[in-house]
Formats: sequence, structure tokens, C-alpha cells
Amino acid sequence: MDRLRVKYRMVLLNDDSFAEKFSFRLTALNVFIAVGVISIIMVALVTSIIAFTPLREFIPGYAAEISTKRNLIALSLKTDSLEEVAKAREDYVKNLTSVLNGSPDPKPEKGRIDSTKKYKRINIKNSKDDSAFRAGYESQDKYTLSINAISKGKNSIAGFFFFTPVKGRVTSSYSAPTEHYGVDVAAVENDPVKAALDGTVIFSGWSSETGYVIQIQHANNLVSVYKHNSALLKKTGEYVKAGEPIAIVGTSGEQSTGPHLHFELWYNGLAIDPQDYIVF
Repeated sequence: MDRLRVKYRMVLLNDDSFAEKFSFRLTALNVFIAVGVISIIMVALVTSIIAFTPLREFIPGYAAEISTKRNLIALSLKTDSLEEVAKAREDYVKNLTSVLNGSPDPKPEKGRIDSTKKYKRINIKNSKDDSAFRAGYESQDKYTLSINAISKGKNSIAGFFFFTPVKGRVTSSYSAPTEHYGVDVAAVENDPVKAALDGTVIFSGWSSETGYVIQIQHANNLVSVYKHNSALLKKTGEYVKAGEPIAIVGTSGEQSTGPHLHFELWYNGLAIDPQDYIVF
């Protein structure tokens, strides 16, 4: 240990003038510790790269195992598909043969009943607790998105389940007297705008006042309108599903003062308040 702690000085000199440029003191113990730490770091780094990156596939033998598994999975999927196709063709040939021979359609085989189960003893009636739970849950109208609360009147669209286009804060509500026929929902810029219901895009374009606008025709003469988007993801004539992204939140148009979505609902040609049907 005493020899390991003996100090040495390493000096760098100019070969022409012998002027000292750099010097530092070191011991054998310090050199050993530095080399050991660097070696451990290098081993850990190389191990991590091999273990957690695609480089492990270049290890001899490993890549072959991975490719073999992938090939086996692909072959199993193809085998299942071929079996389904073969079975479908076999059924088709049997049906065609029976039609040509004039024989009646074969009756489908009945499923075997598990004799270990006592089906007659199974009680399928609702218990008192179950009935009470169902009644209590169904009475909680404030937690449902269905339009059961407004099932009467000219603007009735009972049974619709709306998907919230964007999550945010309503900055301007529906107001027919001021000709504001929708709601303004402040949202995060570049967030996706989603379709409220299944339907067909009837308009996808630009206007100077409302920017990028998209309109969707739904069932029962219901139309939803989405304005002030930064980009449109669907074209006119495309069919969209509820919750499918159709645009990107933005602030396009002269009437926009910040990133938000102006959302409107029109039923039978009349504007209705979206907040009566959707919780933003």
C-alpha cells in the first residue's frame, strides 16, 4: 500500500525550449482506481446498449433465434388462414353439390351439452340486491350522456350518445339572440378534434371568417359543425366514426382570438345548444 501511494509527477516540456507546459501529480493507486472506474462504466454501457437496443440482433446466434420466432409466428398465422379458407371452400363445395343433387340443406350439428352441469338448477332471476342496484344506477341521469332528459319537444334526439369533440373550458356559450349558434371551447393548440357521432363529411374547406371548417351529416337530420381548426384531416364524402380525429385545434379565421373550437349542432335545420347534450 505504501508503494501504491508513492506520488509521481508527470511533466510535459517543450522539446526545443524545455519550457514546462503541463504537469500533474499521480499515484499508482489513483491510476488503478481511475482505470477500474472507466472499465466498469464501459462494461455497463456496452451491456445496456446490447440489452436494450436492436444491436442485440447482431450477436451471433441471437438474430437467428429472433428471426426463427418471427417466421414461426408468420407461418402459424398463414396456416390458420389457409385452414379457414380450405374449410370455407369445402363447405361451399358441399353446399353446391347438395344444390345440384336436389338434396335438402344439411341440418347444423347441435352442440353437445355438458353433462357435468345442472342447468335446471341455475337461477336466472334477478335478486333483490341486483334489482336495487340497477334501479339506483339507471336513476343517475347526471352521469349519462344519453338524451333521456330531453325526450319531448321539437328538438328531441333521444337515444344519441355524443363523443366529446375536445376537452377544455367553455369560453362562450350558445346564444340565439346574439346569433352565436354554438359553443367556444378553449383547448390546447394542436390537440385532435374528434367526431361527435358517426356520419359523413358534407363540407371540408376554408372561409376567411371561420378558417378551416368541417361539417358532418349524422343520422336523423343532425349536423355537427367544427370551426377555427388549424388543419383538416378528412375530406368531403368520407365516412367517420364517433371519436375519430377529423381536425386539429387551431385559431384560423378572422373571428378567432386564440386556440379554440367553435362547435355547433343543427337538428332538422335548427341550431340547438350543444351543452344540453355534451359535457366539455
